[in-house]
Amino acid sequence: MTDVEVLEVAAIRERAEGVRELTLARPDGGRLPDWTPGSHIDLVLPNGLTRQYSLCGDRWDSRTYRVAVLREPDGRGGSAYVHDVVGVGDRLGVGWPRNNFPLVPATEYLFIAGGIGITPVLPMIHQAELLGIEWHLLYGGRRRASMAFLDELATYGDRVHAVPQDERGLLDLAAWLGEAKSAARVYCCGPAPLLDAVEAACAHWPAHALHTERFVAAERTPARDEAFEVELRRSGKTIRVTPEISVLEAIRNAGVDVLSSCEHGTCGTCETVGLDGLPDHRDSLLAEHDRETADCMYVCVSRSRTDRLALDL
Repeated sequence: MTDVEVLEVAAIRERAEGVRELTLARPDGGRLPDWTPGSHIDLVLPNGLTRQYSLCGDRWDSRTYRVAVLREPDGRGGSAYVHDVVGVGDRLGVGWPRNNFPLVPATEYLFIAGGIGITPVLPMIHQAELLGIEWHLLYGGRRRASMAFLDELATYGDRVHAVPQDERGLLDLAAWLGEAKSAARVYCCGPAPLLDAVEAACAHWPAHALHTERFVAAERTPARDEAFEVELRRSGKTIRVTPEISVLEAIRNAGVDVLSSCEHGTCGTCETVGLDGLPDHRDSLLAEHDRETADCMYVCVSRSRTDRLALDL
């Protein structure tokens, strides 16, 4: 995890059914680290859980961070704690912003969001507006009452296409993605079925056109089932990773500390530099076109294509 500082909950607001917004600030009102659209922070809760939430406020407001938390009835307890326990004036640990979903330059953007996936898209829209770049948002949800930030988005007029499923059905991806545009970029965040559908609809687009962020790791078939060795070059240790444990577990069993959080390949906390060997990238962070050339790996889920890996640990 990045450096952690205790921030105060300055305000709480209900933004939709099951969506609670927290505004966080330093107790002394001091300046917070800068961030860029697509960034998230770690929220370290008093019950011992750490969760990642996208920053969805104004990046030019240097005094506050804003996150929105969807209550997950079947979750592991983080969202329930935020909804049921956290109050104004409480203090929470915050890991500083990281960006695994950066907004790259383009002449046009199509933003596609499903449910709480709207959160990282909001500052991207603001950035596109500031730069005068053409953009449209396709935003789906189960019903209008559950779709957060519709009031803010209404100010953008007909560039926002809100599609509550109970009123209008599913998003018409074919209509929006049927024509590939070489200079445009597509940004999508939301539940796995939406991301899978968008990836399929963008199959004929240029390789670098689609950018996605997943809340739940994608299913990936391992490249191999055999055990392999990992050299921890800075520590001078070589460890054996058997099929039933992760690289992260094996590293920790050897007494080497690696920071981690989600342990599902979605947050990026455990990113480690690879020195030799071919990682089997099983995370949901690297773009498909980067998987063959990436010089890093996320050791919580990724494994090895070769008999031996060397890591900068």
